[in-house]
Amino acid sequence: MSTAILTGPAPGGTPAPDGDPGGAHGALPADLAALGYRRVLDAGGPRELARMLAEAPAGERVAVLDRRFVGHRHALRLGLTDPRFPAAAVPGALTADGPQARAALTAAAERLAAGPQPSAGPQSSGDSRPAGDTRAGAALLPATVLPDALAAALQESGTEVYRPELGELVATVPAADADRQRAAQAVAAVDDEAVRLRRAVKSRDGFFTTHCVSPYSRYLARWCARRGLTPNQVTTASLLVALIAAGCAATGTRPGFVAAGVLLIASFVLDCTDGQLARYSLQYSTLGAWLDATFDRAKEYAYYAGLALGAARGGHDVWALALGAMVLQSCRHVVDFAFTEANHDAEGNSSPTAQLSNRLDGVGWTVWARRIVVLPIGERWALIAVLTAVTTPRTTFIVLLIGCAFAACYTTAGRVLRSVTRHRVRTERAAVALGDLADSGPLAEAGARLLRPSARRLPAFATPVVAVAGAALLLAGVLLGGAGTWWAVAAAAGYLVTSSLAVARPLRGPLDWLVPPVFRAAEYLTVLGLAARLSDAALPAAFGLVAAVAYHHYDTVYRIRGGTGAPPRWLVRAAGGHEGRVLLLTVAAALAYGGSPHGAAGHQLPGAHALQLTLAAMAAVLALVVLAESIRFWVFGGEAPAVHDETGDTA
Repeated sequence: MSTAILTGPAPGGTPAPDGDPGGAHGALPADLAALGYRRVLDAGGPRELARMLAEAPAGERVAVLDRRFVGHRHALRLGLTDPRFPAAAVPGALTADGPQARAALTAAAERLAAGPQPSAGPQSSGDSRPAGDTRAGAALLPATVLPDALAAALQESGTEVYRPELGELVATVPAADADRQRAAQAVAAVDDEAVRLRRAVKSRDGFFTTHCVSPYSRYLARWCARRGLTPNQVTTASLLVALIAAGCAATGTRPGFVAAGVLLIASFVLDCTDGQLARYSLQYSTLGAWLDATFDRAKEYAYYAGLALGAARGGHDVWALALGAMVLQSCRHVVDFAFTEANHDAEGNSSPTAQLSNRLDGVGWTVWARRIVVLPIGERWALIAVLTAVTTPRTTFIVLLIGCAFAACYTTAGRVLRSVTRHRVRTERAAVALGDLADSGPLAEAGARLLRPSARRLPAFATPVVAVAGAALLLAGVLLGGAGTWWAVAAAAGYLVTSSLAVARPLRGPLDWLVPPVFRAAEYLTVLGLAARLSDAALPAAFGLVAAVAYHHYDTVYRIRGGTGAPPRWLVRAAGGHEGRVLLLTVAAALAYGGSPHGAAGHQLPGAHALQLTLAAMAAVLALVVLAESIRFWVFGGEAPAVHDETGDTA
């Protein structure tokens, strides 16, 4: 239960009648009750307000509102119920949740009560609109609006106060009866529910999602909200439907493939619905953020595995293609994440490439064309579903690989051009985030300490060049006849040296954001190359290993996004780092196959079995350790933020 405290005179300037703290004819109590504020108190002034705030039950959300408030219920919902923000406000209303925000609010109220009575003119709400304008949070104030004064005091004391964008929604404290009448007319002129439903959809999303899913999924979200369903339940349902789709694909029959395609689209509709439900009802949570962030990848990669199993039932081995699709998609995501973290201050990017991109965004058809060509999740899943239903798994994977490869080249080229023409220097935050995304283990850490003096003498563009050279050396050693030999081990040792050199200094160079995706590509392709070259039977185990490592890297990304930093160093060291895992795999393959080209070429059964066991064991151990720590952090740790993707850039 939440507590609301009403302050100020009743509408019309008269004292609030007993038992009706919201005013004789006000809708405020009903709105507060609908928003979960079951306990509504009446404060006569700042001193009584300070006392009530101090006595309010710990652990409850507390709101302070002016009795004269006029506005849409959804404006109050945005300002008073969003769980992502400890302190939030709209004109005439303020909320605080959590020990720190509650303590800061109480302290601010005590300061106001102890000092001279605060005064606020027509602009105290922070709105510069002319008097009489009741839109977008405009305020018409006769004197003091205590919630606004408290919000200003909180901000001045260092407590960030979130102020939602209201747009056409009304939130105001009218100064007189005439102003109140105009505000009421402005409220009646805007359909609160229509605005709420429209805003449940992301403002920026892919073409398929925007035009083929969201027009009806928003109503499904409202249907779920009215029946008490939570976003987490819808997210789980989406996962289950996707797993059933993967099971249908695994049957290897045409009816199974058709059912799989239909169910994959249904899963995506539910995937859109869970986010729209969260925005519609403001049901954000830490667990929901984690589920939303990880289940998309789990669904897509499980579907890849289902297609590969279905092809195997028909006598076709496409595990290498399935693993290649997962590798390519994971590397695309790392490119996205690394570039975003390196350019978190992108508002200041005045490069010619950025300016051209902004101009293209002003032309309607180019916006949609550019969103389609990068194959975001909606377009990608629609493509996979249709191809599954009407073609074969092999065709599906080949088309998917071609499309994703083109999208990766397009986006990476544009980001490289933006970076080389960028004039701003990378921040310390960007360098730390890129270092965490690099996933360097104890071997690379030790090598970096030794090579730091040499790294300092390298030019600015040398770091990604060194990383690419090391990755090329490693893949050449594995793919060009060296799999299962000591030549591959030597190449992995060289990769260790170059990886250490690449991270020996902070990643602040113009193209240093390329280092993490280069490391990911090197590691994932090494696993793929060893299994494909040495034993086709080991490809499913290789798929599992890449999935486990990729989850570790996604978990790192979402922790950084939430502002809590990378996973603990002990976990990164226990996982070996990318360079340690690569070295271990090449050594294990050399031992299994005798370390000579002749032994490697024979696909002999003992070596193949040993490689398969090594890959499966590494996958199981990594999945166990990484998942256990991830679940501890996101579900039981308490320090994880409720960060939800609102950008629409769902690649």
